[in-house]
Amino acid sequence: MTILTVRTGSAPCVVDLTAEVAGFVRDLGDGLVNVFVPHATAGVAILETGAGSDDDLLTAIDDLLPTDNRWRHRHGSPGHGRDHVLPAFIPPHATLPVIGGRIALGTWQSICLVDPNGDNPTRQVRLSFVAG
Repeated sequence: MTILTVRTGSAPCVVDLTAEVAGFVRDLGDGLVNVFVPHATAGVAILETGAGSDDDLLTAIDDLLPTDNRWRHRHGSPGHGRDHVLPAFIPPHATLPVIGGRIALGTWQSICLVDPNGDNPTRQVRLSFVAG
């Protein structure tokens, strides 16, 4: 297992982890890699990045889960309760096939940390591998 420390800052963000995960599985052969975020307010998504999809995802989260006072969970910054609902929509994990030491992603797919919570500027991401 490897633990990555990711600086996410004070604003909602999508952080591409593909290179770090690829480096972790390099030379491990065939199997499965698990990417897990041990936080109640962040998730892991597989999506295209760099063409606006990452910003579109953050906009969709804001549309679906607005940062207003509707949330019963009220500690932290205003609307923080929505951040605790996020993992029901974007889970805190992803498991991907690895073939010959390479993640079997599609052409435009990236592995991303999704963090709408500006209250926690640093996140951990745990990478583990099961040989196949």
